[in-house]
Amino acid sequence: MRGERPLWDFPDGTLAGRERAAYLVSELGGWHLVPPTILREGPAGLGMAQAWVGDVDDAAESVVHVIRVGSDPRGLRPVLRASDDTGAPLLVAHEEASDVRTLALLDCVLNNTDRKGAHAFRHAGRLYAVDHGVTFHAEPKLRTVLWGWGGEALTGDEIEQLRGLREQVIGDDPRAEEVRSHLTAREMRALLGRIDDLLRGGRFPEPDGEWPAIPWPPI
Repeated sequence: MRGERPLWDFPDGTLAGRERAAYLVSELGGWHLVPPTILREGPAGLGMAQAWVGDVDDAAESVVHVIRVGSDPRGLRPVLRASDDTGAPLLVAHEEASDVRTLALLDCVLNNTDRKGAHAFRHAGRLYAVDHGVTFHAEPKLRTVLWGWGGEALTGDEIEQLRGLREQVIGDDPRAEEVRSHLTAREMRALLGRIDDLLRGGRFPEPDGEWPAIPWPPI
């Protein structure tokens, strides 16, 4: 934390604190998508450490893919038109899987401004999500490559998970107390507001044109 340079649009808190808070929210919601993430004293002071997933030489199995236009899209949801070095058209698409959909919902709650393709991957068949330093902003800034369910109705299970998360976040669970310690009062109100908006609307959000919807680079 001591060496962090605050971002102009994230002047409060720390990257390390938001990483830890994202992990705690994933746990409180019962999603368990973020690898164990802790704050620990080290040679340079307090900082964040996250469990390494797999072996050092393992190749990550991304759930976001670049495909040729006209190829078989079964099992995928295209979200972005692109082109290769020759100008040939491509599509950026993500897997149409229940755990990827769960991650898309978690990102809505976190207000993740940087869900790139490389930040969501599988190891041994399990989905993991990393890189949550730019989350929890009080203003709507969702930027993600997981827009495939935008506008679709939430399932009953998803609604129940959101209700459970809201109760947990405002409760006296030590993990919830720690989340509150990493966020400003305004960020905390916005977190609850996002959960309430999802419950009230009953649908995944869609890009509104007020903020770039796709992170750069997307992969």
